[in-house]
Amino acid sequence: MIKIVSFKICPFVQRVTAMLEAKTISYEIEYIELKNKPQWFLDISTTGQVPMLITEHGTPLFESDAIVEYIDEVTPPLQDNLSPEQRAINRAWSYQASKHYLVQCSTMQSADKGILDERMAKLIKSFEKAEKQLGEGPYFFGQKLGNVDMAWLPLLHRAAIVEDHSGYDMLSDYPKVKAWQKTLLETGIPEKSVPTDFDEKFSTFYLDDRTWLGRGANLNEAATSTSQPQTGGCCG
Repeated sequence: MIKIVSFKICPFVQRVTAMLEAKTISYEIEYIELKNKPQWFLDISTTGQVPMLITEHGTPLFESDAIVEYIDEVTPPLQDNLSPEQRAINRAWSYQASKHYLVQCSTMQSADKGILDERMAKLIKSFEKAEKQLGEGPYFFGQKLGNVDMAWLPLLHRAAIVEDHSGYDMLSDYPKVKAWQKTLLETGIPEKSVPTDFDEKFSTFYLDDRTWLGRGANLNEAATSTSQPQTGGCCG
């Protein structure tokens, strides 16, 4: 059985575990703390980052893009009979999501609304592109769940948690993306792809009193927090 080495709230890890859950592939998972990485992990890790996938043959793989491609090569695809062109398009749209994971992490840590607005200006570029591309749905490329959906799932899942906690909707201007988010949440994959204490861990890190979102996205708040952002919340 393959094994995933993970940090509990890492979006890059969730992309990998979401893919495995969507394909109903069995896997083991071991969580580590990024501030105190175990020596066994450092001994086999090329980058010192998660996710890491250890194959059934004991080979450690790194970088979520490479890991997802490996999973696709050794398991049945989510979408059958795709042309080389469509597979390339899928990879490109997946990259449009993954390159914004850290942008979203930074945005959620904003101490006040001014900082959040500045960072959201970068994040919404990804949602704008998706809104223009999405068709009738319910998934990114029509009626069948695919790799692109799994790449965007971490962004959309986290946006849903933020909205539930604070009332702040990152997707308010993007109705097609909002409908897509609802579809993916209803699959149950978001909950299956994270640990049982994910909401608690996520909220403790991103939605506590040091962040504007954690304070309930108070639109009347005038004070600016001077607390320093925490580190190690995404991946690394």
